[in-house]
Amino acid sequence: MASSSIFGLCGALLIGMGLYGFITHPHLLRRLLAFNVIGSGIFLLFGATAARLPSAATDPVPQALIITGIVVALAATALGVGLVLAYARVTGRTTLPEDGAPTDPGKPPR
Repeated sequence: MASSSIFGLCGALLIGMGLYGFITHPHLLRRLLAFNVIGSGIFLLFGATAARLPSAATDPVPQALIITGIVVALAATALGVGLVLAYARVTGRTTLPEDGAPTDPGKPPR
């Protein structure tokens, strides 16, 4: 089995684990981390597809795109953490309200 196939399978596994974590956890920081795991799996999958043949050199364009994507993902994660912290300060909760559930017991749902 070629190393690119192993990297591709690991990338697919990371994407699946991230999707599972994103769907099952209501906590916002855990969802943000699960979204980062999905992104890491996509980067790994994209890097695995960049390898052409074992004897040939890898394509530099996908490598440059992966490096750029990592930087953008870092900035988006910092923004997401800031938004989660601001939401927690304003509402006092770290999860989003369920659909149809009142946010304040004294007010009816909209």
